[in-house]
Amino acid sequence: MDEVQIQALIYDLALILTLGAAATIIFKLLKQPVVLGYIVAGFIASPHFVFLPSVGNEANIEFWAQLGIIVLLFSLGLEFSFKKLINAGGTAIATALIIVMGMMLTGFIIGKTMGFTSINSIFLGAMLSMSSTTIILKALTDLNLRHRRFVPGVFAVLIVEDLFAVVMMVLLSSIAINKTVEGGEMLKSILKLGFFLIIWFVVGVFVIPTIFRRFRRVISDEMMLIISMGLCFLMAIFSVESGFSLALGAFVMGSILAGTPDAERIERIVSPVKDLFGAVFFISVGMMVNPEVIVQYAGTITLLSVVVIVGMIVFGTTGMLATGQPLKIAMESGFSLTQIGEFSFIIATLGTTLGVLDDSVYPIIVTVSVITTFTTPFFIKSALPCYNRVEKLLPKKWNIILDGYSRTANADVKPSHRNMWVSIVKRHALRLVLYSAVIVAAIFLLRSYLLPLVIKLLTTMTNHHVAVLLSMVGALVLLSPFFYAIITPSFDRRERKELQQAHANGVVVMPRVVMMLVGGMLTVAFITALLYGFYSSVTSVVVALIYIVVLLLLLAPMARKQLENVEKRFMSNVNERENRRTGKGHNLVSDMHLAYMTVGYDCPFVGERLRNADLRRKYGINVVDIQRNSVRYPVPTGNMRIFPGDQIGVIGTDDQIQALLPLLEAKPSKAETTSSEVSFKHFVLTERSPLVGKRLAEARLREDYKSLLVAVERDDDYLSPDPNIMFLAGDIVWIVGDKTLMRKLK
Repeated sequence: MDEVQIQALIYDLALILTLGAAATIIFKLLKQPVVLGYIVAGFIASPHFVFLPSVGNEANIEFWAQLGIIVLLFSLGLEFSFKKLINAGGTAIATALIIVMGMMLTGFIIGKTMGFTSINSIFLGAMLSMSSTTIILKALTDLNLRHRRFVPGVFAVLIVEDLFAVVMMVLLSSIAINKTVEGGEMLKSILKLGFFLIIWFVVGVFVIPTIFRRFRRVISDEMMLIISMGLCFLMAIFSVESGFSLALGAFVMGSILAGTPDAERIERIVSPVKDLFGAVFFISVGMMVNPEVIVQYAGTITLLSVVVIVGMIVFGTTGMLATGQPLKIAMESGFSLTQIGEFSFIIATLGTTLGVLDDSVYPIIVTVSVITTFTTPFFIKSALPCYNRVEKLLPKKWNIILDGYSRTANADVKPSHRNMWVSIVKRHALRLVLYSAVIVAAIFLLRSYLLPLVIKLLTTMTNHHVAVLLSMVGALVLLSPFFYAIITPSFDRRERKELQQAHANGVVVMPRVVMMLVGGMLTVAFITALLYGFYSSVTSVVVALIYIVVLLLLLAPMARKQLENVEKRFMSNVNERENRRTGKGHNLVSDMHLAYMTVGYDCPFVGERLRNADLRRKYGINVVDIQRNSVRYPVPTGNMRIFPGDQIGVIGTDDQIQALLPLLEAKPSKAETTSSEVSFKHFVLTERSPLVGKRLAEARLREDYKSLLVAVERDDDYLSPDPNIMFLAGDIVWIVGDKTLMRKLK
């Protein structure tokens, strides 16, 4: 790249960031989402706005925008985590599925009605089905509704929609590349995606937390940023090499890191990078806004805006009702989802990059997003009045039916007898999926790389047939723990006792037999695939059957032990964050555990010395380590104070640690969180001030007024804060805190 190109790149970046900064300030003052400011800045920087200089080379901005997509999805992955998806529950998954399928079908029909091609109509449906997490979060925060009952359900739906969006991007990429919407190709893409997601997740969870744990002491914030972004881009490249998109790889790596103990630290460190490149991406979106296209397609834009608003309300409310939510919660949720945002832009960018999306669609979608973003707060506020109106208009019988359905769906039903075999079969089915994916990946690596190399080396020492035989035996021994896992179901102590009793009574347990047969058949298929090309099919099947017998009779103890070690390490890494907090898995002697806890802002010991907190006498635990930022204090003295954010290592029993955890990690409740401004003021105390006649220690400034005394001006003297200072009428107090609550102190 010559000097002229570098200067042009710097010029373009300087222009869009300067405009983005100005737009951010203006839209912040107008109390509008910053994303809209970026889009406006992009329009101003584009050639379509002739009153100011525009970017010299839009290809430069496209480069930064692609980086922005990668970093944005990496950050979304950090906030996602697979545990969040599990915790979202069936309600969120079912609701998101209804919304996505309903909006995609509606968008496809409208696209075909307007004369779009099938591929363009599918892309249109996908773009109309994705609500914006960023915009909804901002709107609910600005309206001070984060504490409302419907909000957790809305956030859970958005989490699931994010995952659907990633899957959708993979399918859309396959459709665009193959220029077809055939079911066979889509099924192949889904199966391929599922396989790679499982492999990436298993390998990532097994390897990455282990590395972080081993080198935690030497990894600074700078090193963590480099490691995290390196892993992000590495997975993005690997994703492309596997036939997927850069964005998918970034998202997967983010979701893997979200399960590590350092997730919050990584999220904090990466945040400035995300903000920078995310801003460039949204600015590049604004550059696609063409006023001529907007005027030309004003009718289409209006129609799609109405479809988004009405469709999200209808399908969102329907989804919530179908999963047993009351009508009020369902309508509030549906009215909150009435916009499209960042994933719609990403999908539009994908279609444009792959050359399957008409140039006019991009600015249309951007304009629809801008319109629906501006209307979102209005519809959120109108949800309750609309519910009151609907409740009055609905026949009484319908209200009774809806209330009864909601109570039944949410009832906590606990059957008196749980079917043990249902639990065992579900657990074994999960093992089959996981270990089958691992086996397929291992066979691919063995046949493609390792076995040819080993056979070549052994052939120099013996004949070719013996070399092949030794290589295959080694491969089968290597894979024996995984084959053992899919053949033999796992049982806990109680289940094993019931099985032994059944065998003693001469009962043949058919579910166990069926599961072993299914696992055995899969094993035969996998071994045949491994031996394919080296031996005939008949020979491969015979070898597989003999191998299964040898595995169950002779190799079982070794395979079981190796499998237990692998599963123990895997589960330890999956639960690393929780185990580190509670000390589980960090046994020292007997029932004594080593646990690491992070001090919360509402911890009652904040600011106290360890000696005064007296944790040993009150809770029976010993503090052995304190880490503050990047500095570690082993075996701290009693004079050391406790501050929010400190990571404290303690030794104690399981009960002692569990008793201390909620106190030490106490955080402000959501109900206490406000959007009030903090300011520094001074004023004269009148006779009616609640402070007059009280000592500072009795005034409860921090607790009741969210304020902190800086100084008291009395007779031209400035008195420093002292617990025994008495407030008098006429005193001038200098104070910092909540501007609204401070008015009560005058």
